[in-house]
Amino acid sequence: MRRQHWQRTALSALACALLAATAGSATAAGDPARLGQDLTPLGGEKSANKDGSIPAWQADGALTPGWSYGKRRVDFFKYKDDKPLYTIDAGNADKYADKLSEGHLALLKTFKNYRMDVYPSRRHCSAPDFVIENTKKNVEDAKIGVDGWSLAEATVPGIPFPFPGSGIEVLWNAKMKYAGVGFTMPALWIMLSPRASGGDWIEAGSSQAYYYPWGKKGSHKLSSLPPVEYHTYFDYQSPTALAGQALVVSTYLNKSGDVFYYFPGQRRVRRMPSYSYDAPQVGFENQYTLDEPRVFNGTPDRFDWKLVGKREMLIGYNAFGMYDPDADRRKVVTPDGVDSSATRYELHRVWVVDATVKDGVRHVAPKRRFYFDEDSWSLMAAEDYDAQGKLWKVRESFVIPVAETGACDNPAFVQYDLASGRVLFDQSSMGAGKDMTWATEPDDPKYRDGFYTPDNLRAISER
Repeated sequence: MRRQHWQRTALSALACALLAATAGSATAAGDPARLGQDLTPLGGEKSANKDGSIPAWQADGALTPGWSYGKRRVDFFKYKDDKPLYTIDAGNADKYADKLSEGHLALLKTFKNYRMDVYPSRRHCSAPDFVIENTKKNVEDAKIGVDGWSLAEATVPGIPFPFPGSGIEVLWNAKMKYAGVGFTMPALWIMLSPRASGGDWIEAGSSQAYYYPWGKKGSHKLSSLPPVEYHTYFDYQSPTALAGQALVVSTYLNKSGDVFYYFPGQRRVRRMPSYSYDAPQVGFENQYTLDEPRVFNGTPDRFDWKLVGKREMLIGYNAFGMYDPDADRRKVVTPDGVDSSATRYELHRVWVVDATVKDGVRHVAPKRRFYFDEDSWSLMAAEDYDAQGKLWKVRESFVIPVAETGACDNPAFVQYDLASGRVLFDQSSMGAGKDMTWATEPDDPKYRDGFYTPDNLRAISER
């Protein structure tokens, strides 16, 4: 009965929030002149909300000058001395239901360490001038393919659809938001909490790099480039069962991805044609699928994407603690939820998109709901429902301003499995001892196409 109560509370609150927000934020058919005027340069509503709890967007950014690699990122955050306005926990969650997702309510009621310290909202996410200009061009240029899901054209780097009219357009905005030519995590830990019955953590030490071929400075037609969303390289150093394994993944704009996996015991690279979508990742006890990293990952063709509307919601924002390489990762990520000292929640407007598996297609989560920040287009949270329609998994990410790129990004994410009670953390150098870094110039071999081939994977893995 308790679960049914918070589900009814969440659904009614969401319906009211969506109706109110959507009614007040209807946008005229795309007029690029609005970008930077009544809208932010990337398409968010520039104005504050009615009561001022979401402030007007600020053009001057959130970072002070002087950061360089090795310095603590949070020390250059203008608002690092902010204090929480209030805290939400299991005892008062219903009071704030109109600002929470169904997933938030479930986490607050299920994981005893999970709470939300809510800070003043700071709206600052933007992008370099060339990205802003390309975004204006995309009002006319960007197109979804005839298949209804692929990205057929855009001027890049830039937001393809600053005036989104469909769920798939919102998703592509998140996938194509500017992050330079890529980023590298020289050290990271994937953490999975023990089973409820007992046992040890799974902690996989590794390194990873992402490369966005379309992210080079300037203005380029996407159709003139290879149809690649991103390449990634990943290698494991621990535990023993995974050490030495490595892979390269190419995710495309218009077809399923390619995965090549190096197995050290065989000293061979194998193509993995079925290692995608909801296939479980090697080594994580069926708790982590290939399309769950960064809240959603990979090809979107198995779902129909419906734009539900826009609402106000608390999301992980300016949460530098989730990127602190010197943090104690075992104190931050616990079996009872992420410690609130590392997180920061703010009230922002989000786009809500429902993804429903297509007829004739299978997926372990046949329905999903996603939440996208209106200012950065970051994919901030998701809820997965099982075949019986019950809420199953909840994911949330944490956006920060990035000094290297002049934009915002949100790779760090946490996943909560409500059925098993397990917690998973990935895609950040938090607690790894070395900071991650974003790049705007392709001056490293990892930011070149030739790095992501099976021959190169074999060469660098056999050393």
